[in-house]
Amino acid sequence: MRQLSELDASFLYLESETAPMHIGGVYLFDASNRNEPLPFSTFVAYLRSRLHVVPVFRQRLKEIPLRLGRPYWIDDPDFSIERHLAYVNLAEHSHQSDLMALASKILEEPLKRDRPLWHITFVDGFTLGDERGGEGENGVRRTSSSDPGGGRAGAGDHGVRRRLSSDPDLGGEHQSSSGNKGFALIVKLHHAAIDAFSGEEIIGKLLEYTPEPRPITPPRPWQPCPEPSEERVMLQAGANLLRTPLQVTSLAMTAAEATARGVIHKQLRKLPLPLPLFSAPNSPFNRQITANRQIVATTVELSRLKAVKATLGDVTLNDVVLGLCAETLRRYLVTQKADTDRSLVAMTPISVRSSSLRRATGNQMSAMLLDLATNEPDPAKRIRQIHWNAVASEPYREAIAADRLTELLPSTMLALSARLYSELQIAQRYQPVFNLPITNVPGPQVPLYLQGARLVRQYNTAPLFDSMGLVIVAVSYQGKLTLNFTLCPDVVADGMSFPDLVEESLASIESCAPEVALADSGDAPREVAGQSLTDEALTLLESALRKTLKRFRA
Repeated sequence: MRQLSELDASFLYLESETAPMHIGGVYLFDASNRNEPLPFSTFVAYLRSRLHVVPVFRQRLKEIPLRLGRPYWIDDPDFSIERHLAYVNLAEHSHQSDLMALASKILEEPLKRDRPLWHITFVDGFTLGDERGGEGENGVRRTSSSDPGGGRAGAGDHGVRRRLSSDPDLGGEHQSSSGNKGFALIVKLHHAAIDAFSGEEIIGKLLEYTPEPRPITPPRPWQPCPEPSEERVMLQAGANLLRTPLQVTSLAMTAAEATARGVIHKQLRKLPLPLPLFSAPNSPFNRQITANRQIVATTVELSRLKAVKATLGDVTLNDVVLGLCAETLRRYLVTQKADTDRSLVAMTPISVRSSSLRRATGNQMSAMLLDLATNEPDPAKRIRQIHWNAVASEPYREAIAADRLTELLPSTMLALSARLYSELQIAQRYQPVFNLPITNVPGPQVPLYLQGARLVRQYNTAPLFDSMGLVIVAVSYQGKLTLNFTLCPDVVADGMSFPDLVEESLASIESCAPEVALADSGDAPREVAGQSLTDEALTLLESALRKTLKRFRA
């Protein structure tokens, strides 16, 4: 029995029928090297043999009565892998666009809470690398022991259709595979169980690193632990409540210390510190979302991004990725005739998992509010500014991690505040805390396989919530970076323009980077390493004295 952290539990409280809080993925495999297509039964046997590497796959939620505490993960005594798998055979002559239309319907459905929070749909019957074909709404044949979405009835029951775009780069990349039959996995994992970083690690554990199919071993014996009694759960909740006052006191002191340092530094105006709440500018992305979803994906060569990094010098590859996203967003704002005078603010999750004690589940991350410098017209200079913004914010990111911030509220208060945040539309009445989340997940640079079939492309989705109509997830694999834009098309119009904007943005960065490197203007913020606490206090008093004298003179 393992209790969810407050951060994990918050994703349960934020979930609604129109805002499912699972992380999704569409994984495309080329089976041309196999003598025969991979049968669904073989996939089931393969997955059953590897369930032990992901314990959360056989654990479900155990709620505490009256929500007196956070839920627990417990072994599911009624676990059956068939309840988490579905098989879909697309009609003959179907193509990748049909697969994507199907994925849009499956990924829209919330996961059921009475079982482990994951679901995988195995799809075959489509031609890999061919973008022809319609929406795939007709002629889809489904065969499954359970509902393929793992949730309620289809989106048509509510008059809502969600769309998942195809990747325009895939057809050109796999011309040699055009005409070959492929298969795909449509995966849903709840955000309460994993974050984007651990999700990528789970997929890596489930797949193989060799093209030769390995023999499928019998599954390891598994005996679920007995389900805890209601009395045991209540006693555990009571013990946790006794510890809460001490935790709140400790966290309050940490927050006060970080706040005090922030006030001094903001007064000195030397560092782009974490921005105050509700200070991000209003943007087209920050409006009330609907149930409609659209996923737009495009890829760029990692070598191009690494060349920009080498040209600019003192920046990281992550800075270049964020700079590419920032330039793309700026160009989109221009096309929408939106204000670009104020810089967009992104929330960037950062993994804080220990390298010595790693567990592949749960949300083990910190978060940083990052100024994207979109009011800087030069896209190469902007990357350097993003780098300095990130470096300056690091001490405060470490001061209070995202999971510790949520611990300042009891579970009942956190659940209530999450519901009220959406129901009262608080985000619509104030400026947003940040404009959008951007997550950069490093993936394997070597090919992955599933029983001899090579993973050729993956698309990743992230949940949207109130006032956040756009999320960007960047995932690298085999020398390419895929930018995945999860958006609400009723909020973010013309989402299909993002692939072209990405290419234009990268070309602009590449053309400006040599000039910025030669100029070496040194626009970085001033260093503060030499400033003592006394110097800072004197500077603060000096500024206050000058303001007072000005008032008397006036």
